[in-house]
Amino acid sequence: MLEALLIGDDDASALALAALRRGAPYSVEERVQPNGAHAGVFSRRLQHMRMRGFEPPGLERAVQLIREYDRPVRTALIDPENRTRFTLLFLTEDGSALVACASWPLPLVASKPPL
Repeated sequence: MLEALLIGDDDASALALAALRRGAPYSVEERVQPNGAHAGVFSRRLQHMRMRGFEPPGLERAVQLIREYDRPVRTALIDPENRTRFTLLFLTEDGSALVACASWPLPLVASKPPL
């Protein structure tokens, strides 16, 4: 069912779908949280990562989409056993639609500061 939700043409959704099709394990949270709670937490995580020179692809857009979504959100995590990529899905309260998706390689590699 999760595969059917990943129909977007963004890189994060495509990477998530590919991981699921390769058999990557995933988990879906039982509880839902207000959209503002998720947006706040992941906005702070994004700022924290950026202060350390990391730019997780798709996370800024995911935070924006979560903020715009005016309903509670459920999270799901795709966590390949080889730990090469972290993929976070934000689903509607009933899990029937994808609100946002972010995916970045692990380990995060700090970018060099501009000269």
